[in-house]
Amino acid sequence: MPRLPRRTVLLGALGGALSGALPGVVPRAPALPDPFTLGVASGDPAPDGVVLWTRLAPRPDAEDGRGGMPDRAVDVEWELAEDEGFTRVVRRGTETATAQEAHTVHAEPGGLAPGREYFYRFRTGTHLSPAARTRTAPAPDAAVPALTVATASCAKFGAGYFTAYRALAADEPDLVLHLGDYFYEADDGDVRETGGPEPTDLAGYRRTHAHQKSDPDLLAAHAVAPWVVVWDDHEVVNNWAGGDGSVSPDRRAAAFRAYWEHMPLRRASVPRGPDLQLYRRIGWGSLATFHMLDTRQYRMKGGSITGAEQERWLLDGFRASTAGWDVLGQQVFFAPRSGGGKRQTWDEHPESRGRIQQGWVDAGVRNAVVLTGDEHVHHANELPADPDEPDGPVVGTELVTTSVTSGGDGSDGGDDGDGGGEDDGDGGDDPHLRFRVDRRGYVLARFEPQQLRADFRTVERVSERDAPVGTAASFVVPDREPGLHAL
Repeated sequence: MPRLPRRTVLLGALGGALSGALPGVVPRAPALPDPFTLGVASGDPAPDGVVLWTRLAPRPDAEDGRGGMPDRAVDVEWELAEDEGFTRVVRRGTETATAQEAHTVHAEPGGLAPGREYFYRFRTGTHLSPAARTRTAPAPDAAVPALTVATASCAKFGAGYFTAYRALAADEPDLVLHLGDYFYEADDGDVRETGGPEPTDLAGYRRTHAHQKSDPDLLAAHAVAPWVVVWDDHEVVNNWAGGDGSVSPDRRAAAFRAYWEHMPLRRASVPRGPDLQLYRRIGWGSLATFHMLDTRQYRMKGGSITGAEQERWLLDGFRASTAGWDVLGQQVFFAPRSGGGKRQTWDEHPESRGRIQQGWVDAGVRNAVVLTGDEHVHHANELPADPDEPDGPVVGTELVTTSVTSGGDGSDGGDDGDGGGEDDGDGGDDPHLRFRVDRRGYVLARFEPQQLRADFRTVERVSERDAPVGTAASFVVPDREPGLHAL
């Protein structure tokens, strides 16, 4: 089990060590037990700002989904500093946490310096939250020497311990991309106690989110860096898709509302009933642009997986991009596969895939990379220009992260567990599928102007706490040379 770096440990301790009032605030008797049981998070960094998140929930598993909070508004103060000791505070503010939003806070400090590290915390009454680290994105034209990104997906609470999240925190990435299945609505794992029955209404989804965030390893991963999140299916119900009528509008609206409430998302993305625009871009100077996709809400069986509007948005982004690396952050297996394994993947939508691939080729994208979740298995794939000629010219690279826990302990081969995509082989008939390993973990990707390096991190077991974590394989993608080179 990797030890957390000193800085991360200090961040976790700051909430207790600095229990005095924030400057200029008169302490008063606490009206509630500790409300910061779900920790803090940040997300969607921009050059001049970032989202700071928390939720007040002294009893996070309360059956009514209110987290033990009264039905009244509560003021929550936040502060942002240049140092972890909070001696150089640059922004302060107060947000009103309401019962209508599950007493969540989505603060959006602006006017920040681009490309720098900050520390933040919250306070209500005499209660001070844990402190955490975040950062702003570099200025759009800034030369960036390196960016380390961690990708994760598929974290079923009952299936095992979140050792992968703790190891991810110890690796101290600059940015975390969560690519879907943040939790499981039907959590039938047998390693840990789950959070109750399958949610179907707003109270149930709020309770499920809160139970997920009771895990200290997940909270450590949130505290170390800003996250950029997109959903897959289990945040609503297994294998739902926007155009197939598999979920009622009321249930979808409840799931969307709870998702927005519990993620570090901007207020501009608050859902309107059963609709929430989640696709968006995150720029990282001249080094990289992350195009975050939603492949669930707009997909139509036998048609588009992104919907026409999102596809146009993506293709326009390719044409406008001047980044060294154009990165798609999305949910399901992108590379073509022969034989089986096409359910719930881009193989069911080959025309969509073809238009998007050709779009980045026609736009002259310098380096195209697809980051994927869902599979419960690590994969490293080369993307052929023609899916019918898998050993032909390569136009991009796909890095698929395995699950945090879903699918069990895993092995170096065998069943992929219960991921949405099914893989009937190890790439033997598909030479462009370069690597596959069935263990739990995450991907650590380091983007530099001259290359991308991907380390496929694996956990030996999730059925026991503190299992060893290692690197199963590493690959490099050179600048302007799509394709994988094993290290």
